[in-house]
Amino acid sequence: MLKKDLRLKYSVLREQLSVSQIAAKSLDISNKALELPIWSKDYYHLFLPITSKHEVDTINLLSILQGKDKYIVVPKVQQNVLEHFLLTDNTKFKNNSWGVPEPVDGIKVEPNKMDVVFIPLLAFDIHGHRVGYGKGFYDNFLASCKPDVLKVGLSFFEAEPLISDAFPGDVPLDYCVTPQKNYSFMAP
Repeated sequence: MLKKDLRLKYSVLREQLSVSQIAAKSLDISNKALELPIWSKDYYHLFLPITSKHEVDTINLLSILQGKDKYIVVPKVQQNVLEHFLLTDNTKFKNNSWGVPEPVDGIKVEPNKMDVVFIPLLAFDIHGHRVGYGKGFYDNFLASCKPDVLKVGLSFFEAEPLISDAFPGDVPLDYCVTPQKNYSFMAP
């Protein structure tokens, strides 16, 4: 299926989810994520959800990371590029024009410090290719991370057989977590 068709399909499917379904599925995703072999790392990049787009709520993952005393980094869009800030007790947030909660300011963290990046997406396929909103923020960010950064997608829905117009500039996932299962795209 083409990216544009997948964007439409999964935007509609997400809009059909109730607030309670989003909360329950998000909790299931957080619990499934605990099964991944990613928790010995230090720096974790975590997106904060656009609630109006019915994205996976990452509050439970945030609590897990805080409980494990990890460095948590959150993104902010500046001139169409993601900047990254360390989450601290003093971090203040403001919603941007898309409704994304972003840090107002703080301690910047360079992309090459990230060990694990949790990635928002609309759809993914069994090969680890993903479809987002098409702005390229995460592809550009991931290209500037260290080569062994672990890329973890979070999805309410299971994998598609194939994203037919994936191209070499698309950075594939290492894992994707759904409420039902974890997908691994790492070479054995």
